[in-house]
Amino acid sequence: MRVPRGLEVWKMGTVNYLDALKLQDKLVSNKKTHRISDTLLSLQHPPTYTLGKRRTDHNLLVTEAELKTIGAELHYTERGGDITFHGPHQAILYPIISLREIGIGARKYVEKLELTMIELASSYGVKARAGQIGETGVWVGEKKIGAIGVRISSGITCHGLAFNIDPDLSYFKYIVPCGIADKEVTSLRRETDMALPAEEVIHEQLVSCFVRVFGYGSVIWRENESILSDIERN
Repeated sequence: MRVPRGLEVWKMGTVNYLDALKLQDKLVSNKKTHRISDTLLSLQHPPTYTLGKRRTDHNLLVTEAELKTIGAELHYTERGGDITFHGPHQAILYPIISLREIGIGARKYVEKLELTMIELASSYGVKARAGQIGETGVWVGEKKIGAIGVRISSGITCHGLAFNIDPDLSYFKYIVPCGIADKEVTSLRRETDMALPAEEVIHEQLVSCFVRVFGYGSVIWRENESILSDIERN
């Protein structure tokens, strides 16, 4: 009889991007040495622009100095994908999981991340779809509602997905989102006629979609003090 796979979910609230990056690096290292179980970080960032490993600076339409005037940071990362924006009222999931243990490859992994966001949108009556050839992320018609950028090292994942609940979409005018010109960005708030619950509820719903799509049998939720003690111990 197969033992159900378990997942630890860390509810972290708002986290500075560099702090989240350092934490992911530490967790990936611990996952490679089997010191931790599959772990999912659920959080959001202050206004932040990130570029992937292809370094497509031309898709940033203003200078870094101009970004500072709007209170945003710019960071370079080693994830896949193009430039994107992270900010308040956006749900972010960073899975630190072993694809080898799950038995799937990189393409299937990305498809499951897409399905996670599609299922959440569907629960609010929004018909979302995976990107077509040349498009990354998840779309509602021709408007993007969710971004994906991942890194996989020795079969261990980091970075992940960002789903727009109700961010300030004006931040996206300073970039070519994900390198795809002439496309709009949208949010759950804009696309649904339903009243939205508290954002914490939507974050938890997104996690629940992830758990279901990836087939986890048990989930341990952690937050605040228990997370900090784990970080200090490991």
